[in-house]
Amino acid sequence: MKRKKKPVLIKELASFCYLRVAEESMPIRQQLSLLKDPRIIVALMITLFLLTGYSIAYTYITPFLLTITGMSEQEVGIGLLAFGIASLLGSKFGGYSSDKWGVYPTLFGGMLLQAIALVLIFITGQSPVFMLPLLVLWSFSAWISGPTQQFNLVQQAPEAAGVMLSLNSSVLQLAMAAGAGIGGVVVEHVSLTSITWIGAIGVTVAAATATVSLRLSRSKARHKVERDVVYTRT
Repeated sequence: MKRKKKPVLIKELASFCYLRVAEESMPIRQQLSLLKDPRIIVALMITLFLLTGYSIAYTYITPFLLTITGMSEQEVGIGLLAFGIASLLGSKFGGYSSDKWGVYPTLFGGMLLQAIALVLIFITGQSPVFMLPLLVLWSFSAWISGPTQQFNLVQQAPEAAGVMLSLNSSVLQLAMAAGAGIGGVVVEHVSLTSITWIGAIGVTVAAATATVSLRLSRSKARHKVERDVVYTRT
């Protein structure tokens, strides 16, 4: 009887403890040298732009629903509950999709859906009928990228998985704060309605950054193969 094969992502995350112990002996200078790698900088920028775009809209979604959509406080509560449930489902699906279709297809798919959802929220912002399903779509697509982006960063430097995840956490907090600040400026000087399409711009920039990240990763992999071939011949 064949044993059921464990998903790649689960196996990678299960090995995190081993990697964390291994990197304890990594010198601080070597850990900081990770930031000299363009692949890692670009990968972290995905988190920066993605979470900034998300935070611009999410920070002010409650006043948006109350003022623009005209929902009652009870309806807003139901909407945010559905938003939270969708985030859990999106996170689960992100892990599954990364295992089945790969990291970058999952990242691109999640970001594309999130940008579309934010634009649709902007277009139909005054319709409570469309708002609940769009909130669910936005949350689901946004949280697809969570575990996927973490796995993407670990792939860039598997020997320093803990350091990469720590850097990602710092960038995430910076992005959330920046998004809230930008959202405040948008609400004060543009309009409350504009937080959604401006948030979509941030997500679109993150998708463009992911394209650059993919090219850099493929370029390094290709160079590694070429070096291995040369080494084998010699």
